[in-house]
Amino acid sequence: MVVAANGDAPTAPTLLVADPDENVIQELAAALVREGVEVTGVTDGAQALLQAGALHPDVVLVGATLPTIGAVEFVRAVRLARSVPVLLGVSEGHAEQAVQALAAGASACVARPYRVPELLPFIQAASHGETRKVLSVGSVELDVNAYQVRVAGHAVHLPLREFELLHYLMRNADRTVTREQIMRNVWHSADGTSTNTIAVHVKRLRARLGDEDDQLIQTVRGVGYRLITPA
Repeated sequence: MVVAANGDAPTAPTLLVADPDENVIQELAAALVREGVEVTGVTDGAQALLQAGALHPDVVLVGATLPTIGAVEFVRAVRLARSVPVLLGVSEGHAEQAVQALAAGASACVARPYRVPELLPFIQAASHGETRKVLSVGSVELDVNAYQVRVAGHAVHLPLREFELLHYLMRNADRTVTREQIMRNVWHSADGTSTNTIAVHVKRLRARLGDEDDQLIQTVRGVGYRLITPA
């Protein structure tokens, strides 16, 4: 069922929400309709598969504890037919489901209860009419719309913050970006993010990309970081 729609915007972005709690769906839909997003909500995985095939939504958001067909099985089934961004809504204690869903092809994990500012970038990037955008630096490819990363052709699953950090570094390849710039553009904070937090995320990102010698993401001491395009 369509739980919210902006009738004045026939090309509005579309979101399919599959969550076992109908109240969660209603609250999220009420918030997103004010942002011009059309939301369809279902409460189990079987309905979600049917609606994903019938509606071809721009983005799918699934709760980690879907009944009938679980979230991981849903992601696997969707990936056989479509490349639509699939977000997994996780709460505390859902680490195992998150790992399995990412391995099955989920685009990213987002916090549940859901936060509109966290969801909007995914929805807006994948909305109708936007061209597919893939950034490439050496063997690293980042698909902006699908929130997917590949290294030498192999999928690498990044948490949302690390994806956004990599995206920012790739957009500024071969340029040094300061820690303050990273705070503003990735954490959207002028002073609320410590340099240690950034350093931890850079370290994790390097490990996931196989950048063992810090040759891809270089530290510019006392300033920030620079992502290097290989010769």
